[in-house]
Amino acid sequence: MDLAVLGGTVVTPAGRQRVHVYVREGRVAALSSERLSAREEVDATGLLVLPGVVDAHVHFMDPGDPSREDFPTGSAAAAVGGATTVIEHTHAAPVVTPEELRRKAEYLRTRSVVDFGLAAHAWKGRLGEAPAAWEAGALYVKAFTCTTHGVPGLSAADLLDLFQALSAVGGICLVHAEDEALTAEAERRLREAGRTDGGLVPEWRSREAEQVAAAAVCVLARCTGARVVIAHASSPEVVDLVRALGGVHVESCPQYFHLLEGEVQHHGAFRKFTPPARARTEEDLLAMWERLRNGRIDYVATDHAPATRRQKLEGSIWDVHFGLPGVETTLTLMLNGAAAGRLSLERLVQALCETPARVYGLYPRKGTLQPGSDADLVLVDPAREHVLADDRIVSKAGWTPYAGLRVRGAVVRTYVRGRRVAEEGQPVAEPGWGRWVRRAEASE
Repeated sequence: MDLAVLGGTVVTPAGRQRVHVYVREGRVAALSSERLSAREEVDATGLLVLPGVVDAHVHFMDPGDPSREDFPTGSAAAAVGGATTVIEHTHAAPVVTPEELRRKAEYLRTRSVVDFGLAAHAWKGRLGEAPAAWEAGALYVKAFTCTTHGVPGLSAADLLDLFQALSAVGGICLVHAEDEALTAEAERRLREAGRTDGGLVPEWRSREAEQVAAAAVCVLARCTGARVVIAHASSPEVVDLVRALGGVHVESCPQYFHLLEGEVQHHGAFRKFTPPARARTEEDLLAMWERLRNGRIDYVATDHAPATRRQKLEGSIWDVHFGLPGVETTLTLMLNGAAAGRLSLERLVQALCETPARVYGLYPRKGTLQPGSDADLVLVDPAREHVLADDRIVSKAGWTPYAGLRVRGAVVRTYVRGRRVAEEGQPVAEPGWGRWVRRAEASE
């Protein structure tokens, strides 16, 4: 064997098991209580051994806007946080065609520490390109129902055409759901009133706008049979609405389990993301944890979309980039939730690792620890307490909205295909180890 991870507790959605994990040629070779010889041995006594996180929604802006993040820094941050596979798309340099997809993959061949998939954009006026991009290896097609980040919003008629086209080839669409008419009218009124305070963000990007768009997406998904995921569901109300209508998957993000709506009034652009935080009380946050715990939320991704501190301080609240850094803190935050009894470790692994891998066609290569799967491992100390801090952030952002939060549970070491890529908060592998991952049936 090339690597033996000895004495740790392997966590899967089915339970926990104290076994040794053996790796050969980048794959899991065996999980066994038997001691086998290996070229390298790692003592994992007292640690949890998890599958690597599959973060299905990140923006590394590379190519596009590398002043905010790029693949070398973003993927290093992912490795530090226990994410061994990311699925990336960039609004500043959207991928629409198979040729653009392949060009981007080639450009990134030497730029990622962790394995990466790529998504395509459903671009207004070019929706007919989406099925070919899917068949060429895009893991999903991203659509917006309102103009955001410079990406044109799609009408219900556009979505109907897109869903029908993707349904014909078995493609998946991840939808940012906020209603164009409601957000545009709110923006007009707020600007007319001269508002420039942080509190305008949840009024501009309202609960109603998200719910109206999500409802339309569900109806169109059901009538076309398309495979659809609602991105970053922000509140119990939108989760429950989507579940009542049915027919789609639900993604959410750590900010909706930790941040309060009113924080944007004090922190301004450092809490400007969309959909915004909805929780007004701790009880609202607990309601989101409950929906994750009981499976009404399918999986957790980060929507990692950082800007530097300087960029967040430049200009009006209207003009500052939407988005938060998150790829390196998410597993830690969810481990802390597990330590507090908000969800089980088994459900954590299901929501952060297995389900996103299944939804996007990477399972069982990714998202699991079983013989034949990629040896993407995260060693976790579940008892270690520490305080999240800006000066430990690897992302170009250089800050985290969770600074000062004391958490229990720490990522100790991360492996991608059997190679150690991060240890104790620092990347230890160079960009270029990460590979482009596609579904097995994607065309060359």
